[in-house]
Amino acid sequence: MKVRNDEKNARIFKDQRKDLRSNGTPAEAKLWTLLKNRQVENLKFRRQFSVGNYILDFYCPELKLCIELDGDYHYHSQKHEMDKDRDSKLYEELGIKDFEI
Repeated sequence: MKVRNDEKNARIFKDQRKDLRSNGTPAEAKLWTLLKNRQVENLKFRRQFSVGNYILDFYCPELKLCIELDGDYHYHSQKHEMDKDRDSKLYEELGIKDFEI
């Protein structure tokens, strides 16, 4: 999966990303207060950033690091398998490391 620059934060996901930011969990809101404005090692993090067909909770382009906060629905077997597939594609094809909390 080669992702072109125009596939990063693609317009087709704009409304979905906005909805995810507006209706995030308290844990996402708390983590965002710690990551935003380059507060961690002067690194830029993006919230609800899309890469290809995936929307990542938090993404640091400099480190190619994705941080995912997994709620209850991630623990269902089907969703867990989808997450493993996504993580594999992100890492193997794009070099994006995934950290799940």
